[in-house]
Amino acid sequence: MLQHFLIYPKNKQHDYSMFLYWGMVIFIVFLMAAIRIKLLNVPLERDEGEFAYMGQLILQGIPPYLLAYSMKLPGIYAAYALIMGILGETPQGIHLGLLFINALTIVALFLLTRRLFDACAGVIACATYGILSLSPTVLGISAHATHFVVLPAIFGILLLLKAIDTGKSNQFFWSGLLLGLAFIMKQSGIFFVIFTALYLLRCQFRERPIQWARYFRQSALFSIGVVIPFGLVCLILYGAGVYNKFWFWTFTYAREYVSEESFTDGLLRFLYMAKTVIGPSPVLWLFAFIGLSVPFWNKRGRLHIFFIESFFIFSFLAICPGFYFRNHYFILVLPVVALLTGIAVSSSHELLLKFKSKFPIHWIPLFIFLMAFSFAVIKHKIFFFELTPCQASRFMYRTILQPFCESLEVAQYIKAHTSKNDRIAVIGSEPQIYFYSDRLSATGYIYTYRLMAEQPYALKMQEEMIHEIESSQPQYLIFIQVHKSWLVRPNSNMLIFNWFKKYEQNYFDLVGIIDIISPYKTVYRWDSEVRGYYPRSENVMYVFKRKVAS
Repeated sequence: MLQHFLIYPKNKQHDYSMFLYWGMVIFIVFLMAAIRIKLLNVPLERDEGEFAYMGQLILQGIPPYLLAYSMKLPGIYAAYALIMGILGETPQGIHLGLLFINALTIVALFLLTRRLFDACAGVIACATYGILSLSPTVLGISAHATHFVVLPAIFGILLLLKAIDTGKSNQFFWSGLLLGLAFIMKQSGIFFVIFTALYLLRCQFRERPIQWARYFRQSALFSIGVVIPFGLVCLILYGAGVYNKFWFWTFTYAREYVSEESFTDGLLRFLYMAKTVIGPSPVLWLFAFIGLSVPFWNKRGRLHIFFIESFFIFSFLAICPGFYFRNHYFILVLPVVALLTGIAVSSSHELLLKFKSKFPIHWIPLFIFLMAFSFAVIKHKIFFFELTPCQASRFMYRTILQPFCESLEVAQYIKAHTSKNDRIAVIGSEPQIYFYSDRLSATGYIYTYRLMAEQPYALKMQEEMIHEIESSQPQYLIFIQVHKSWLVRPNSNMLIFNWFKKYEQNYFDLVGIIDIISPYKTVYRWDSEVRGYYPRSENVMYVFKRKVAS
């Protein structure tokens, strides 16, 4: 690809060029890692807090869904448990685990794009994914489940391509197993399973004559691989006695959850989120849209038209269930965006080589890409290089005040004033407090905004949460007066608020007020300092201690 390689014999040219390309990939991996290392200590947000708390329970021998309820499939909890078991039960350990996940995904994208197109496209793809997956617009430094879906999905797709080329039966099985792992990390991983299954069928039925026995064997092995992770999950949870709760939360209630948003509201949310995500890197996304057209004017692209277009379609569908379109959901489309960017730049370079000119115009696409990549880094240079961990957490949510930094100090107070066997209850959606304090929850409802939703289980869930807290008799209550922790709707049932007011007055004393006044100022008042203090903001955390029995 690079002109000065032409002075070498063909085999040496290839060896030398691949050495250079791999050097670029390693440089990209280390560049992204260097930025992530600066941000390892960013406080956990609530999804990370959920995963970390569930992982912590697993490490203590407590199965998911027993003491904490969630709609997520348990693969992400097992992944967190593995990371924390190796790297420690801290935000730093969790984000270091994400660093390795991200690095492996970058390498996987290089291998996938190189296999489909060429090594130049592969380098462009992994650089694109590296910088886009770091962006605060997709909450890229937070270890969301989407990162854990993408890694096995890309390796599974890559292995399937290799299996189709070689015909080796075991590779079909391992490809399916990896894609099955992607699914148990998050339900949206099923779209990558469907994509690869359709691609496999298309490749099989394009060959003539159709070899039914071989195709059946390959498809069966792939399908068995896909099913095994979920089958094992069901068996393990059944043996742990939590299968019914697991099924209710991850499928029965999840269906209600994804049906809450209207199409119109979802479309408006998508347009807003797309603008937010694309905004800092418009040229990179423009290259991706150009990449969608490559199969129509490039010979190599034409060979992979079904793969390219369907990969894009199913990646987009993966962010659509429920029409919620949260920032981190867009991580699921970044691999195909990166791949499309790579093939757009490489194909444009190749096309311009055909034009005779006094000027080396064929380097223009690569130059534009480098400028776009540099702009994406510069756009977020303050976030990447200058902010403290707490400031970086605030930056990701901009005008929305979230109690993620404050959760650390609250948890430290709780941990210092309780024993290991004491229960606590967070009345709000801040599960990271359970994780930081290393204390068991008095209720399985570690999120409360689901209790505010207009869904048929809302009242029953509130009643269950109240019963569980009263039965567990927690030593401390933490009440979260933050809108994003509740998402109260106009028609929300207010039972739990009415109950809490009476419950804390009868059984608890106020021992802590955390007043989140602005992104730059939080006032902490503990024990005797709470007397006479009146919060100045609408975002407050209250800490209550159980009264001593007289």
